Amino acid sequence: MCSWLALCAALAAPPDGAVPDCVVLLHGLARSAGSMVVLEEALSAEGYTVFNSDYDSTVAEIAELTAMALPEALAACPADAPKIHFVTHSMGGILLRQYLAETEIPRLGRTVMLAPPNHGSELVDELDQLPPFEWLNGPAGLQLGTDGVPSQLGPVWADVGIIAGNRSLNAVYSTILPGEDDGKVSVDSTKVEGMAAHLTLPATHTFLMNNPVVIGQTLSFLRTGAFEPGLDLFDVFAALTD
Repeated sequence: MCSWLALCAALAAPPDGAVPDCVVLLHGLARSAGSMVVLEEALSAEGYTVFNSDYDSTVAEIAELTAMALPEALAACPADAPKIHFVTHSMGGILLRQYLAETEIPRLGRTVMLAPPNHGSELVDELDQLPPFEWLNGPAGLQLGTDGVPSQLGPVWADVGIIAGNRSLNAVYSTILPGEDDGKVSVDSTKVEGMAAHLTLPATHTFLMNNPVVIGQTLSFLRTGAFEPGLDLFDVFAALTD
């Protein structure tokens, strides 16, 4: 038997005959749906219907990307799914905030944001004038500075849990970012007014969504509305093999 109720609930599939909730995955800047495949498989294994959005993040500004990605994702969720949850990585969370600032989602469930630049990133402030920056990150990347689109959005909605990382793969970038950071976004920037829970884990921005403990905490929050205190790698593997 599982020893921690929150994760056990997260690992429980819907009862036979029940229509499963839908989970929409929104990847980050200059990434693709492939970056969310491990998370997609974990969610599918737990009985969710999953739509892994593959929007092209470098072709347009944030408002246009939002108009491209969100309606398609919502249409992909079954009409009879009781709830539509979201798991976002990095800029994917900003797209969702942009959409919900203007449009209601009637069956909106819970949201887990992974490393969202909710107050922008100081890296963009420093690097956006360099010629390769826009070429690599597109128009939306230029809008992710500390005075960009994220700073113009209001508080988040109910049932939003945020997971930040505090390990970096780039020591140079980390000298630009204040306080703890994941190599791209500071821990403080991930926080936002209205969030229900915040958690910092030893993971990097690039691979946060593939971290087993992050996945376990994501499952826990989607099922229970809370992160599991003290959950570690041993607990995750124990749950999967119980």
